[in-house]
Amino acid sequence: MHSLQRGMPPLARLYTNVILDFDLTLTLQRKHQGRTGAMRLTVNGRNHDVDAAPDTALLYVLRNDLALNGPKYGCGLGECGACAVLIDGVAARACVIPIEGCAGRNVVTLEGLGSREHPDPVQDAFIREQAAQCGYCLNGMIITTKALLTRNPNPSERDVLEALRYNLCRCGAHIEIIRAAMRAAGHALEARD
Repeated sequence: MHSLQRGMPPLARLYTNVILDFDLTLTLQRKHQGRTGAMRLTVNGRNHDVDAAPDTALLYVLRNDLALNGPKYGCGLGECGACAVLIDGVAARACVIPIEGCAGRNVVTLEGLGSREHPDPVQDAFIREQAAQCGYCLNGMIITTKALLTRNPNPSERDVLEALRYNLCRCGAHIEIIRAAMRAAGHALEARD
């Protein structure tokens, strides 16, 4: 366990491991803390020069500076999944990832997957299955499903359940969400009683 992870809830530690897996040096955060300067981020295929402290959470830059509102602020601890984005194809919690760790990486938000006219197949599956009530969790559910299908194009229902288990839906739309993920994988599930 990295020293910065001590005292973090278990799921937050899990997602800060994503940071460490990306070969980020968290000591750079300390070195640059409080300093701001232009940092180039590639988000949804476009380069953006962002003037923010290197340890600023990616979520804040996406929402406040780039006006990308797909990722939501849910818990701020990396535990609920509402803020999920893809970083180099891997689902990551934007509320706990500093922008410094995203420089030179490809960040994709919900807006970068598809459009209203041409939704990504995962987005289309969620629409067809009506897998939403309030919609707050959908960003994380769709991003996590997309990441799963990228690494496992033919997941079982158990694989889908495992991938989505740390994404919280407060409305209880889990049955529809699982059906949508399975539809996206090419497995339309029959209604179960």
